[in-house]
Amino acid sequence: MTTQKSSTNHQFCSVISKANGEDPIGSASTTHAWLVMEAALPWTEEHLHSDPILNEIHELFHKLDDRPASVMPIAIAPDKEYSVPGHIRVLYYQRPEDHFAQFSKQEFLIPESLISQFATAFTQAPQDLNQFAAYLQPDNHIRDLLVCTHGDVDVACSRFGYPIYQKLRQDDAATSTGKLRVWRCSHIGAHQFAPTLFDLPTGQFWGHLEPSILSVLVRRDNPVEHLRQFYRGWSGMTKFAQIVEREIWLQQGWDWLNYKKSGEVIAQDPIHDEWNADWAEVRIDFTSPDNSTQGSYFARVEAYAQVMTLFNSGHEQPLEAVKQYRVNQLTKTII
Repeated sequence: MTTQKSSTNHQFCSVISKANGEDPIGSASTTHAWLVMEAALPWTEEHLHSDPILNEIHELFHKLDDRPASVMPIAIAPDKEYSVPGHIRVLYYQRPEDHFAQFSKQEFLIPESLISQFATAFTQAPQDLNQFAAYLQPDNHIRDLLVCTHGDVDVACSRFGYPIYQKLRQDDAATSTGKLRVWRCSHIGAHQFAPTLFDLPTGQFWGHLEPSILSVLVRRDNPVEHLRQFYRGWSGMTKFAQIVEREIWLQQGWDWLNYKKSGEVIAQDPIHDEWNADWAEVRIDFTSPDNSTQGSYFARVEAYAQVMTLFNSGHEQPLEAVKQYRVNQLTKTII
């Protein structure tokens, strides 16, 4: 079955995607670590190159982008409440191990005069930042929500992302007694799902967000089923494992976030590549928070439909067909 709606009256890619029912699951970026750094707006090429501090950050990000999925960079806009004059806040989130529940964090406040030194050290040995231990911040178990408002990449991100950022910043972060920070961030992929959000340290990606659903996402006090259509996936797994992980999460509820887990594709459609496969078989291993229960889920993911989407905003952009997937034959075994 193919669903299509006219793009005559729409220029935003996310409007087309949402109207045609494109499921965002499986679109979360996957990596071993995230480097999140403050960078003053605007994030234009001219500004990034003309400002010496921003240029150092920009060059570091370029070097990381050239490396295959080891560390992914994200810029965040300084905030009058969170930021410290003369310093750059750096959040370094890493997988603590292959089988894990959430990313571990190191947070630094680096003097601007040392940004070049930090960039060089991080490029050479990101696993060894001991020379910057004096700038390490205490781990206060702060949750960071990064909302993409990067209109220079796609106008949908600024048009739809900024109101979501404002609501979260004013309604939730402001009343969280310092336990929640909300940031404007640079591109985090898949702008056809704008407004998009990255939730750390859990590592969950969200898309097609609506103001009415934000309290459920932040407070986690309603059934997770309310969030099904907004979930892009968990960044600890790749595409097809993300699709299965959502189904498990919907069964297990919010406690699933505390389970250590890992996933792998054990068989896949040999005709198509990963992003266009007709089917895949997935195994997800899990361990309960108290280590009392271990087991595995096995599932088959199959394409069942196509919808039309727009990958970039603009009147002249072509609509493209994308496969939609569902989980079949989900079984659970306990060791």
